[in-house]
Amino acid sequence: MSEIFSITNQDIRPAAQSSSATGRAGEKLAADLLVDNGYRLILANFKVPIGRNTKGVQVAGEIDLIALDGEIVCFIEVKTRRSADFASPLASVNLRKQRQITRTARVYRRIFGLQQSSYRFDVVSVLLENANEPKIELIKGFWNEQKFRKRAWSGDVW
Repeated sequence: MSEIFSITNQDIRPAAQSSSATGRAGEKLAADLLVDNGYRLILANFKVPIGRNTKGVQVAGEIDLIALDGEIVCFIEVKTRRSADFASPLASVNLRKQRQITRTARVYRRIFGLQQSSYRFDVVSVLLENANEPKIELIKGFWNEQKFRKRAWSGDVW
């Protein structure tokens, strides 16, 4: 009985520890794909405070990769999965994640004086089901900032 428990325990521990390694491997594959497609990598894992939550605790935002595609600044989220059985990697780039990346990109653009520069939000999906042949997909312009802008009252009368 203890032998079965120790085998089960061994199976669970490496999986929990290797999720960050999976993410790092995915980011490396994504960076290689971007360079092969003519992007110039600027920065990896940009992390900065972006505000406070409802309890007053400071919230940090992170962008996996920032690159230039010609003259366009690209803020790139990399999502890596070992299996698509549960959900596709793209499924985890939900509205909450998009809003967090959008806010982080605003701070980045403000810090570096890029408010007038063209930019977009891309996603790289990495699926490592077959370690020899990972499936990597680049989606340019996965979302835009428009849906997260505050709307002002137009003043129009109904």
